[in-house]
Amino acid sequence: MTTAAQPTQPLDARFSCVIAKDGAFPTYLELADSAEVLGTRRAVRVAGTLDGHPFAATLMPSGRGPHWLPLKKALCAQIGKSEAGAPVQVHLAERAG
Repeated sequence: MTTAAQPTQPLDARFSCVIAKDGAFPTYLELADSAEVLGTRRAVRVAGTLDGHPFAATLMPSGRGPHWLPLKKALCAQIGKSEAGAPVQVHLAERAG
C-alpha cells in the first residue's frame, strides 16, 4: 500500500536557538513563537536548514507553546554541534500538510 505524499507549503521562518538537553528529548532546540508562526500547537513536518545544512524533521509540541525540534545524532553530526548551549540558526523553508 502506498500513500500519497503530503503537499508542502512554503514557509520562511527563522529562529536563533541554543541546544538544550532536558525534557522529553535528550537533545533538542526550542523554537520560540513557533506556534504563532505555524498556526498550530500540534506536531508539524518541516524542512529547511540548520546552520545552513538541509534537514527535514517533525517539530513536536512542547505543551507550553513553542515547538521542540529533536536533534538526532545524525543532525548533530551534520551541523558539528551537540553540546548544550551551542547556538544554532534555524530556517524553516516548507511544511507538509
